[in-house]
Amino acid sequence: MVNLEHWNALCRPPEGALKQIKGGRLKGMTDINPQWRYKVMTEHFGPVGIGWAFEIVRTWCEGATDEVCAFAEIKLFIKHDGEWSQPIPGMGGSKLLAQETNGRHVSDECFKMAVTDALSVAMKTVGVAADIYAGFFDGSKYTVAPPNEQHQQQQQQQPDPKQDDAAFKAAEKLLSAKQQALAPEQLDWCIANIQQFPQDVIDYLNKF
Repeated sequence: MVNLEHWNALCRPPEGALKQIKGGRLKGMTDINPQWRYKVMTEHFGPVGIGWAFEIVRTWCEGATDEVCAFAEIKLFIKHDGEWSQPIPGMGGSKLLAQETNGRHVSDECFKMAVTDALSVAMKTVGVAADIYAGFFDGSKYTVAPPNEQHQQQQQQQPDPKQDDAAFKAAEKLLSAKQQALAPEQLDWCIANIQQFPQDVIDYLNKF
């Protein structure tokens, strides 16, 4: 599909670009190497500034009692068919001042990290590492087939219409013969599933 051209090309990161977060509030989640994002954007769209670009709109800080957060707002641009896109927004954040076990920690890289976070937010709307965010991929294997693969699998698994019609007629005949032995809820289940899953109904009725 043309609309998913960029998405499908960018959605799955290689295992080497991923690292499982082992501590903190995000324990068990997957961290994606920012350099891979920039590389895959360059591979697909061209060098930064030529095929894709971004603009830092603003950076600012907001504080609480013991911590101060740094934020960044960016605009991402991609070139498609020789034309620049509308700005794709991204917001990100990091900690300037954090309360840790050994006391307060001040980060001199907080704004760089906030911009990196904002870029990841904007890029994932284009499809970058989308399978990770959607929960389809854990870094080594697919946990759920992505929608396009699910559709292909469903097409491959579709039964032959003639076989399906024969199975339906066989299920209908068997149900007619055994319906007196069924409880109301069992009969309702058979009726609800006989057209779509006739073989399942046959297997179920053969237990009686």
